[in-house]
Amino acid sequence: MSGFSSQLHEEQQAVDRAYNRLDALRAQNRSRLDTVRAAGSHGSPTQRTERDSFATMYEDRLTQLRAVEDRLVFGRLDDVHGKRRYIGRIGLADEKHEPILTDWRAEAARPFYEATPSNHGDIVMRRHITLNFREVVGVEDEVLDIHSEQVGKASSAGTLTGEGALLASLSSRRTGKMTDIVATIQAEQDRIIRSDMAHAVIVQGGPGTGKTAVALHRAAYLLYTHRNTLQRSGVLVVGPSSTFLHYIDQVLPSLGETGVVSRTIADLIPGITATAHDAPRAAMLKGDRRMAQVIANAVAARERVPRDLPTIHVNGLAVRMTATDVQHAIEQAKRTRQPHNKARDTFVQSMLMSLRDRYAEQLDYTPSQTELSQALSQLRMNDKVRIALNLAWLPMNGPWLIDHLWANPARLRAYAPWLSDEDIATLTRPKGSPLTVSDIPLLDEAMELLGTDPKTAAQQAARDAKRAEEEQFARDTLAQAGIGSGIVTSQMLIDHMNGAGDEMTAQRAAADREWTYGHIVVDEAQELTAMDWRMLIRRCPSRSFTIVGDVAQTAALGGTRRWNSTMDRLFGEHNWELNELTINYRNPQEVSHLASRFAQHEGLYISTVNAVRTIPDAVQRVTVKDQAALSDEVARVATQLAQRFVSADGTGRVAVIAPDSYLDTLSNAILSRLPDALGQEEAARIARQKEWDAQVVVTSTEAVKGLEFDAVVVVQPGRIEEDAPSRLVAAADLYVAMTRPTQQLFIVRTDDDEIALNL
Repeated sequence: MSGFSSQLHEEQQAVDRAYNRLDALRAQNRSRLDTVRAAGSHGSPTQRTERDSFATMYEDRLTQLRAVEDRLVFGRLDDVHGKRRYIGRIGLADEKHEPILTDWRAEAARPFYEATPSNHGDIVMRRHITLNFREVVGVEDEVLDIHSEQVGKASSAGTLTGEGALLASLSSRRTGKMTDIVATIQAEQDRIIRSDMAHAVIVQGGPGTGKTAVALHRAAYLLYTHRNTLQRSGVLVVGPSSTFLHYIDQVLPSLGETGVVSRTIADLIPGITATAHDAPRAAMLKGDRRMAQVIANAVAARERVPRDLPTIHVNGLAVRMTATDVQHAIEQAKRTRQPHNKARDTFVQSMLMSLRDRYAEQLDYTPSQTELSQALSQLRMNDKVRIALNLAWLPMNGPWLIDHLWANPARLRAYAPWLSDEDIATLTRPKGSPLTVSDIPLLDEAMELLGTDPKTAAQQAARDAKRAEEEQFARDTLAQAGIGSGIVTSQMLIDHMNGAGDEMTAQRAAADREWTYGHIVVDEAQELTAMDWRMLIRRCPSRSFTIVGDVAQTAALGGTRRWNSTMDRLFGEHNWELNELTINYRNPQEVSHLASRFAQHEGLYISTVNAVRTIPDAVQRVTVKDQAALSDEVARVATQLAQRFVSADGTGRVAVIAPDSYLDTLSNAILSRLPDALGQEEAARIARQKEWDAQVVVTSTEAVKGLEFDAVVVVQPGRIEEDAPSRLVAAADLYVAMTRPTQQLFIVRTDDDEIALNL
């Protein structure tokens, strides 16, 4: 057996041992779960609760054990004493509690990512292990101590190498799903992943630097190291699009973490999803931080003294509603500092008591409590009183307020005197128009100020009362049993009473607009406006954030182009730290250099300084005479790339990125050509794919943020620039488009387009 074969055989034994233990733990937890379930619902409430608690624990553990099947073991550390430590997705120990596998997040695994020849401590060698399912197919050794005998052993065995594992992962075909980088985390990435949770961490990096992967692995690391803190509060991941969230949705489960809430700004409010988009100028105006005051003004305008106040007749006596009474009741309600709809209860009660007292003042005798109660009932049921109270303090919900705000230019001008007439015209729209994505942060602001929707207040009150009863029952049950500080808590008992499962926290958090998370991950953060940030800060008062983005890719007019201008205002000058990733792992050097030169020429800040791979002819340019020939040429190039990269097993991705007005035409041209290139059956399969998982996609620059493809065709870059709302946005759009491919970039354009933009 050759040296390399013997190394594979040796590692196969270690891998088999780890998988055997994984299988044993799965079987053990499944057996225990079956035993608990078989007990049924018999016994006392405390006994049933104990069983439910254990069932949930076993279910959660099974979910974790199933999720780490792929590439369970990926590394090994050898120290100066000859001891080996295997690194994997989770920690495993044998029946005698001897370690089999070290969790990649554990402190003991840190050298696997951060050790260098000049700073390696007692580690002499780092080995990367490559698996195909459960079979060891490759090993690569990095000897960190050049004086160690491991140099000779690795050299003779043919395993001595450098960054082979990383380069292999970069060269593999895309699948439409982001994979974890747990086996190939680089030192600069690992330091960010393990940074302190107590403050905001900003990760700035150009395309392909691994920003998103770092953010998700940081979330997994924090869930591992701060389990008690985050288990109940949860983690929120905010992405730029639903396609992007589909792309990353397997990363955290593959790292053993489930139950994280993933949302876009558009669907962050439970029960509401915005699909419409504003024009860039309108979106910028709505994102301005001053819009918070506009919403506050709109709410305050519904707390006023009406011009005409009624006189009500009670038992033959005229009771007049006075402006003084109304003003006093308004001030009294505001002093409660409760949301508008909740404070209205105080306002109404104060007004009714004032009217009742005015009735009593006119009597020449002291009325009984019964008579006063009857008078109060008549006032409460009187239509004139009801109308006047609504005019003075209008009950509202958020969607209604936002709808009326944009439909009434005069009121908008009064609430937002800083807006110009042109701005007012830009924001005005017909009543009943659908909510836009840019409306959502303003809607959230309105809901925060208004409180519970009056129409659902009774339902909310019933839920609150039910919750209070459950909490009291839980406390009483545990107190009677003499427990409550061990495995079963009152909160766990409540959860099981409600039938919650292993993703209970995520489900509750996703359904509750007022939920506060222990940590929030924000991707493509440069696109967020000031109002977007208010919405997110509201959901994480501790301000524990992982924020990733690239200011060179900012396409939103109201987005961030300098981190300090945004972060200082949000977190304070000393409560956030900026980390820059500088190595491009995605793009070939030829693509990276072209995109970076263009972006720098356009005045964008470029933080990436080096691409790790070179692919000859990675950039191709095709120019045609006119529009008539453009569609055919794009279809020819796209189908050629599909033949090269797209496989029937679902791997391989090709994107055609074009101006919005070209999308339908190009899509039809490509779909009509695919049957000849790939065959009818394969072309039909591709045509049926959902947009978020399409192997051949025709799309815009905005839709590809955060995604990557094997090959990309950029169509009419000059027209993309022309259609953008500003030159900087145009530069950012093209920079994004050019930096999506891992293998091949084609630029297809007309002669006129080439004259319009030198690229």
